[in-house]
Amino acid sequence: MSSPVVARVSFKEQMLLAREEAIVKAVSRLLAEKGFEAMTVDEVAAEVGIAKASLYKHFPSKEDLAAAAMVRVMRRAQDFLLSLPAGDAPLDKLRAAARWTMELQLAGEMPSLPGRGSSLRATLMSCQPYLDGLLQVREQFGGWIEAAQASGALNPRLPAVAVLYTLYARACDPVLEFLKAGGRHSDAEIVELVLSTCFDGLNAR
Repeated sequence: MSSPVVARVSFKEQMLLAREEAIVKAVSRLLAEKGFEAMTVDEVAAEVGIAKASLYKHFPSKEDLAAAAMVRVMRRAQDFLLSLPAGDAPLDKLRAAARWTMELQLAGEMPSLPGRGSSLRATLMSCQPYLDGLLQVREQFGGWIEAAQASGALNPRLPAVAVLYTLYARACDPVLEFLKAGGRHSDAEIVELVLSTCFDGLNAR
């Protein structure tokens, strides 16, 4: 029985893939730092160390650049959610997911979400890999929220969609930046503080 043929990736293809990864990483950082509207293609090219013309060989527009970064973080989110132990309680999975998004934001690796009128938003709404990832993440979160509410671990009177969007908001929570700028807490402490307000509330126990 013959062995399966493994397709070889040429050195040139490897270099192109490595350059694309460097570009997308730079875009992710700039989107997290500045947002889509303030980020420029020139800044991306300068950070990666390539000419703008070379950048456009990989991504034809600023919107495509940003969409690639959003797809990358969506795939990272999918991989993280799949890595959570199957035996963990739904509430623990939700807390772990919220912690992960906040840690990513504090590390400067979470692209900020586009505004309603942004051209990037329109591009994302026609980007099938992003939409597929968003649907999968939403279904996983929705299932955990419903299970946590059914067990009494989460307030069952809250609409599940309100809980979902509250958790989504932790990925771009300005409280993280405010606390970090204050310099009184470590990143780990900031994450735990915001997790506490999110899951435990503000009422004295």
